Amino acid sequence: MFGLNLLKKTKLPAAEEALPGRSTPIPTAETHFVNGAPLKAPFGEGVETAIFGLGCFWGAERKFWQTPGVVSTAVGYAAGLTPNPTYEEVCSGQTGHNEVVLVAFDPKRVSYDELLALFFESHNPTQGMRQGNDVGTQYRSGIYVTSEAQREAAERAKAAYGQALAKAGHRDPITTEILEAPEFFYAETYHQQYLAKNPRGYCGLGGTGVSCPVGLNAVAAE
Repeated sequence: MFGLNLLKKTKLPAAEEALPGRSTPIPTAETHFVNGAPLKAPFGEGVETAIFGLGCFWGAERKFWQTPGVVSTAVGYAAGLTPNPTYEEVCSGQTGHNEVVLVAFDPKRVSYDELLALFFESHNPTQGMRQGNDVGTQYRSGIYVTSEAQREAAERAKAAYGQALAKAGHRDPITTEILEAPEFFYAETYHQQYLAKNPRGYCGLGGTGVSCPVGLNAVAAE
């Protein structure tokens, strides 16, 4: 998964450079390999969704499905230009997409703030178009919000974590993009819950070791 990463593009393609893609979705699984939940909506009454990009989506997805209160997860591609891209196309650097995780969660059991803390603590959000040894635009840090409340919470968490990193001696600024949730394109079946199917599979995620403050008063508390 990372053999030729250093050769990959680290600049997002312009619209005229993007691959054309296709008009129909690529095939994917219908149910979650770990818990049997549906991978696509509806997920159940009161369930909300969130989308995060934090490096290789194999390890990122596992972080979320292991979290109590998370109903379902799926991996896919978002924030790019090419419709219905394949994994190979995304890896080419010519679609502009990020590898992301769709998280369906019960807010009565786990809050969006808690998911944001997990997001920031599970990777290094200061690395730009890479995550560890994984280099390329599809490994960038991103939060894709589905409501104004999510946007406000994401901005608060980003600011609070930036302060926490600075206090811990990290000099590089957070590069996490926060955007309105774009269309989510499901990845191929074999990528869904990959590390449950392949327990010894590659996971390149690594955090900073700094805890992320969460909640409405997180910045003020710092």
